[in-house]
Amino acid sequence: MRQITLPLTDIDLSKFVFGTANIIRAGTYKQRCYLLEEAVSQGFSHFDTAPYYGFGMAERDLAPVLKRNPSLTFTTKVGLYPPGNDSQSFYQIMGRKLIGRLVTPLSRPSIDFTIDRARVSLEGSLRRTGRETIDIYLLHEPHLQLLNVDEWRIWMEKCVAAGKIGTFGIAADSQNLEPFLQNANTLCPIVQTLDSLEMRQADVLKRYGRPFQITYGYISGSKKAGSANSIATVLEMAIGRNPHGAIVVSTTKPHRIAQYRSVAERLS
Repeated sequence: MRQITLPLTDIDLSKFVFGTANIIRAGTYKQRCYLLEEAVSQGFSHFDTAPYYGFGMAERDLAPVLKRNPSLTFTTKVGLYPPGNDSQSFYQIMGRKLIGRLVTPLSRPSIDFTIDRARVSLEGSLRRTGRETIDIYLLHEPHLQLLNVDEWRIWMEKCVAAGKIGTFGIAADSQNLEPFLQNANTLCPIVQTLDSLEMRQADVLKRYGRPFQITYGYISGSKKAGSANSIATVLEMAIGRNPHGAIVVSTTKPHRIAQYRSVAERLS
């Protein structure tokens, strides 16, 4: 897998980042572990997760993989939390997700951008992943009006100084991201944002002189738009959109991972 240095940073990671938002759909614990190990074997060196993904399960699934592969790096997030607690069993989580289709509050994330809640979340993410440091720590779909920018910046910088996080930034779609680019750039040295070949949402970065760093959403965006392009073609075009940064991809099918690697190698 091609390795890149993330623009505006000294962080090295794989061109394609493996996303864990839907990993719980891969099946049993054994199947999920196999999927993650296959990603490692195909050269993915960075993983994207969050407390809300799998209602805590995604971070826990990553722990043994991170332990066996100390050179791997990962992103996790803060601000969106799973309904219920973060130690639910697989069957509790699946039951909540299933019933949540009818009773949406049961699966809707809890939103809290207070520093007190963030402190608890940070320690929880460190515990679940089994790491002493989170490489990239991102505010998860924040709304500028919901947080105190200076308070968050000071807290994040203290976490960096303490070695609990490597660096920090924002994970948000263009609508939520733009106010930060306008008014709170100190909170987003790293930006992870939704993009697609059809809507080109990440062009908001260009308006503020920012490079594409981490983008995601290309395959799902093309499917939603009814595109006839193959997955390989979509990813090739995604690299054209984001030639220097990293692109988050995900799958629940192990055979897809080699295909992703092949695209990254061919265009390196």
